[in-house]
Amino acid sequence: MEQIVKYIGTIHSSLKKLDDCPKLETENAPEASINILPEFVEGIKDIKPGQELLLFTWLHLADRTTIKCHPRNNRKTPLTGVFSTRSPDRPNPVGIHKVEVVSISKKGIIKVSNLEVVDQTPLIDIKPVLNYS
Repeated sequence: MEQIVKYIGTIHSSLKKLDDCPKLETENAPEASINILPEFVEGIKDIKPGQELLLFTWLHLADRTTIKCHPRNNRKTPLTGVFSTRSPDRPNPVGIHKVEVVSISKKGIIKVSNLEVVDQTPLIDIKPVLNYS
């Protein structure tokens, strides 16, 4: 049974090419804006500046045939099964990104810190970071 993944928004970033993207958000990734589609804006009404979120993206430029890769594209490392890596190239190219909300508008634009994805990347979900102590 095939399921359909719905995009809930689009990332707008200064990163225009894959080669521009850092490997991780902690490696000088820029701020970015997320435009939430109108039918999903009600779902973000309780998100606040300063809140940490997990963004799930559809890495639409990924190679979906990849099963093995060199971690971090370092050819000096051995080929590794893709599910043991954070490679964007994978059968289902779902990205996960931890960000902090910088600002949010009533029109559905969320500005976030340190997001390492290319401009126009589709957003498929948002979840709050839960701190259990």
